[in-house]
Amino acid sequence: MGLSWQQGPLSASAIGHFLTPEPLPQRLLFAERLRRRMRVRFNGTWIADSENVLLLHEPGRYPVAYYPRTDVDPQALVRSDKVTRHQDLGETTWYAVRVGDRVTERAAWELTAPPGHAAAFEDRVAFAWRAMDAFYEEDERILGHAADPYHRIDIRDTSRTVEVRLADTVVARSEHPVVLYESGFAPRWYVPRADIDESLLSPAEGQTFCPYKGLCDYYDIGTAHRAAWSYRDAYSEVARIEGMVSFEPDQVEVRLDGRRLEIEPGQKVVAHGVDRGLDADEITSR
Repeated sequence: MGLSWQQGPLSASAIGHFLTPEPLPQRLLFAERLRRRMRVRFNGTWIADSENVLLLHEPGRYPVAYYPRTDVDPQALVRSDKVTRHQDLGETTWYAVRVGDRVTERAAWELTAPPGHAAAFEDRVAFAWRAMDAFYEEDERILGHAADPYHRIDIRDTSRTVEVRLADTVVARSEHPVVLYESGFAPRWYVPRADIDESLLSPAEGQTFCPYKGLCDYYDIGTAHRAAWSYRDAYSEVARIEGMVSFEPDQVEVRLDGRRLEIEPGQKVVAHGVDRGLDADEITSR
């Protein structure tokens, strides 16, 4: 499962606990070789290509890929004057990325003096996800953030009844929804469009990306902003939810067999940047 984000075992909102006689440190970081080829593209050029990526799992954040300097185009990195300090891993040096006439500031970083127990990160560079044009595993583009190798999605048919209301208005009622179980998340209930009053759904601006499910569209329901979402072109691995709609229980009333659902703690995560100053919007994974 996802190790460090949502409600995974290394997150601050873990729903389980380690069976140890002594308390664990408040923050546990985990590093591992990814064992997948990852590439980074910027301004039409591959600037990093490695089969030796080191993945960092840090509490409350998506995993981030660190590339050996030997697998990064040295001409693409322009060292800046900005230096920050990671609370666990020490001094962090920032770089602009430049290819041709295009330059993006604060687009990459390096842990310049990691502690001894994190020496594996020496001479490695990470790239800000949104500052690059694209990331790939082999020849397939990865959207949203680096994929977590412990992440899993299971989709199950169910005969339970889902009813969605906004005040006294019934938005949806289904006796054959599907439930999506995703590592670290509460179950998400998806309803067929035939069981929804679609006249109540207004397309909302903005989309999000999920590396496991695809591109997500949102809907407003009356005054409830982004109260529903749908994957209209879901990846083949989760094709069973394609076109179906799920509803946010903190925006509208969602009842499962008559019991009202509440959003669970720890359902939001922060896109990974070494320091909070990086332009990393909060993302809700669906």
